[in-house]
Amino acid sequence: MNLTQRLLTAIAVLGLTNVTVNLTAVAQPANDFAQRVLAVHNQYRAEVNVPDARWSNTLAQDAQQWADTLAARGGDLEHSRNRNGAGENLWAGSAGGFSYEDMVNGWGEEKQYFMAGKFPDVSTTGSWSDVGHYTQMIWRDTTDVGCAIASGGGMDVLVCRYSPAGNYQGESVY
Repeated sequence: MNLTQRLLTAIAVLGLTNVTVNLTAVAQPANDFAQRVLAVHNQYRAEVNVPDARWSNTLAQDAQQWADTLAARGGDLEHSRNRNGAGENLWAGSAGGFSYEDMVNGWGEEKQYFMAGKFPDVSTTGSWSDVGHYTQMIWRDTTDVGCAIASGGGMDVLVCRYSPAGNYQGESVY
């Protein structure tokens, strides 16, 4: 039973009337890009026994706006100052040269330097920035992810947003 069917069943069982349900904020990934990107995120989360993240269309829409901005600038990466409290991972590479999985795995490869602990003491190199993308992906309290891709200046730009954000000082990653 999919999410829509479960919600409609719950509404019917409870006998609720005049109920409005917004299914666009958190939904099953509706396209190949979303399914593939979410699958890679959840693969890394499963490796550390963290629950799967859900796809958020709202986060994906926000990420699309920033990806478009970065692509228009030629792919120079800079974190958005207007994330509404969401975490953010950025990736850029030659246009058409990488699969969606390659892009997300670029962050996942940081796990080779990861050590469990309280942030920011989570890297064998002594620098949390060597694992910061990875820790955001596997952050236990993060439940929702939404990503977007844009191209410009010969570059593909991937932006992923996470809610709640991770990488909080003094907190355990998982």
